[in-house]
Amino acid sequence: MGHAEQQKRRYTPAEYFALEEQSVVRHEYFDGEVFAMAGASKAHNTIAQNLVIALRSALRGQRCQVFMEGVRLAVQENFYYTYPDVMVSCAPADFQDEYLVRQPVLIMEVLSPSTAEYDRTEKFSQYRKLASLQHYILVSQATWAMDWYRRDEAGQWIHRLLTEPADILDISDLGLRLPLVEVYEASGIAPIRLGPPTTR
Repeated sequence: MGHAEQQKRRYTPAEYFALEEQSVVRHEYFDGEVFAMAGASKAHNTIAQNLVIALRSALRGQRCQVFMEGVRLAVQENFYYTYPDVMVSCAPADFQDEYLVRQPVLIMEVLSPSTAEYDRTEKFSQYRKLASLQHYILVSQATWAMDWYRRDEAGQWIHRLLTEPADILDISDLGLRLPLVEVYEASGIAPIRLGPPTTR
């Protein structure tokens, strides 16, 4: 989701929560600054739906919940709040709160041109501070490409790039096996096409 505008004044967390209750536009919050979120493209929306459908199917019968972009994440209490495109939480405490997720195991962001670099760098740097987070996945809107970051047992983040239609996002701890072709189904986005090598 893109940052449409930056508000000039600074907000307390309580003021931010009051703003969100009244506003038809969602805002992210970072250290007193509030950022309005831009609308999503149809392709963005379709990809997010495909991800949620796959996750809900995989998690059926498990004590986990899937949330879409309208649910707020407390990245750092009273300091940083965002609206990830897709989240999964298996924490009982998250089931009790009506509006906030605090312990996601998975976050997915569908990249927009205006926010792609931010999602890859500053936002990921903040998300890594979430002790519960095991998977961070960035999904391109430019072509079929998905960056999967997985935290290993030593706490290191392992990266895998998926670009082939037959590539599968295989997250065994969530029971998810999602082919890349299903991520982009009905999105109108074309896979990477390699042309013949150029001669000099």
